[in-house]
Amino acid sequence: MICGRFADVAPDTDPAEARAAAAAMVVGLAHDVHEVAVDVTWDSPREPGSWTAQVTVAETAPNA
Repeated sequence: MICGRFADVAPDTDPAEARAAAAAMVVGLAHDVHEVAVDVTWDSPREPGSWTAQVTVAETAPNA
């Protein structure tokens, strides 16, 4: 689980760009640590400025 702010994402960054940065970090970590490809699917926000996502193992291998 990731919670909090990203040092390289400014507070006024567009939410879509911030979600893309978070997803890229999760995808990279999954690949580097577990050697798997994952998909990140964002849930609808329950409150302004707060987002959650589902992370699932991708159907295809990262090097396929």
